Amino acid sequence: MQPSDLRVALFSGNYNYVRDGANQALNKLVGYLLDQGVSVRVYSPTTDTPAFPPTGDLVSVPAWPVPGGRAEYKFATGLPKSIRADLEAFAPNLVHVSAPEFLCHGAVTWARERGIGTLASLHTRFETYPAYYHLGFVAPVIIKLLTRFYNRVDKVVTPGDSTAELIRGWGVKTPIGIWSRGVDHARFHPQRRSLEWRRALGLADDAFAVGFLGRLVLEKGLDIFGEVCNELTARGIAHRVLVIGEGPARQAFADRVPGAIFTGFQRGDDLARAVASMDVLFNPSVTETFGNVTSEAMACGVPVVAARATGAIDLVEDGVNGFLVPPRDVRAYAAAIARLIADPALAAAQGAAGHEKAKALVWDKVNRAVLDSYFDILAARRG
Repeated sequence: MQPSDLRVALFSGNYNYVRDGANQALNKLVGYLLDQGVSVRVYSPTTDTPAFPPTGDLVSVPAWPVPGGRAEYKFATGLPKSIRADLEAFAPNLVHVSAPEFLCHGAVTWARERGIGTLASLHTRFETYPAYYHLGFVAPVIIKLLTRFYNRVDKVVTPGDSTAELIRGWGVKTPIGIWSRGVDHARFHPQRRSLEWRRALGLADDAFAVGFLGRLVLEKGLDIFGEVCNELTARGIAHRVLVIGEGPARQAFADRVPGAIFTGFQRGDDLARAVASMDVLFNPSVTETFGNVTSEAMACGVPVVAARATGAIDLVEDGVNGFLVPPRDVRAYAAAIARLIADPALAAAQGAAGHEKAKALVWDKVNRAVLDSYFDILAARRG
């Protein structure tokens, strides 16, 4: 079988209307598949003001705003008649679903009824989200629902071994492959660091910038980030906070880190310059399955202090290119960052080690793993 024999229907809850690591990875994948000659049609909720142009053919799925103060996201209630008709006309021989929501459940059911192969890619640890909204008691129910979802498909691909091990522990019996993530190495590299840009923000050349990179939402660990910075201040350890990103929790975060510099949303070369101009990336999130921000910081030669959790443990070698810290251990996070502030040679060595490790993260190479998984699914069904 050749790539040109594949007709893939890809379902996403957010393909391009809000920018995040998951949908950027999906767009990279679709671009790669199209270049290989695969026919791809994408189904997702849309808005009139997308964050970026979609890669490939995008079919808009009717959807509603997510309640609970997160209306920037949308959810479809299932697979409506219009989408079913479009699917029938496209006639896919493989369905790829990227989120455990009603739309993707409907797509899996549609495919199973027709004997069509299915693959699910795991992007987000949804079971961790309720804890940030005082609903932690529902996490066991979510895990059961997620396990059921991933056991309905022919194959699951996760960003790394840590997430594969996690869902196996839940009881997922479906074969699991690895779809890692790549880095744009022409853009993210140490030479992007700019003292001039730092100075324009009010950062002295000798100031140590503790960086946050990502959407400003509670589940990124903003509470812990703020507590750690306050702990550094209480210890008399000089530092500045550099926040790159936007999101609904911006004001709440600003209240936690008074004096922080907020650059707002950055993209392209501006984003690479901002990342390379940090002195450490501090990523306390435990919701990551990979952590694109971590790999981009590594590529820029920036050491990383991160939660010892899925995603980070696949990228950060403790003591080599950064430090891994028990989640929510404020004093341990502060101690790790303080070590880098006190020892510039150590920070430089860890940054260089991260840069070398990140060289292996190449988009075409990692996306080939998904294409191979498609072939595996179709070959197993023929067998």
